[in-house]
Amino acid sequence: MSQPDEPSDSRLTRNLNELLQELRVAQAGVQILFAFLLSVAFTERFERASAFVHTVHLITVLLTTASAALLIAPAAWHRVLFRQRRRAKIIRVGNACALSGLALLAAAMSSTVLLIFQVVLETPWSAAAGALAGALFAILWFLLPLRARSR
Repeated sequence: MSQPDEPSDSRLTRNLNELLQELRVAQAGVQILFAFLLSVAFTERFERASAFVHTVHLITVLLTTASAALLIAPAAWHRVLFRQRRRAKIIRVGNACALSGLALLAAAMSSTVLLIFQVVLETPWSAAAGALAGALFAILWFLLPLRARSR
């Protein structure tokens, strides 16, 4: 929390450091998911999978790729604009990228749950499992924080 007597430059530095620290957690998760998705495509079982599974896999890879791009973008912005006195801009863009990247990561992880359920169990409940995962992310990552913010 900002102190009333905290200088603006110190606040910006602190905010940027906090943003970059938070993104490290999400970046690791998205990179691990990306590696998993890449390895799945080269398995024998995946070759025999249905067109539906292949389509869900490709969509999930695209969601993961977009999420990684957004979650890593603030670090790139920081590096490109280093010592240009543009911290406020980096924080604004970084925050938007982080929120968008987290939303896409939630979608990618939900799609991964759908994919795994479909490949392992071949069940009509796969969509329900993916939707349940999506609801869990939406509630924990967005709805509860927004609710706490409005209070």
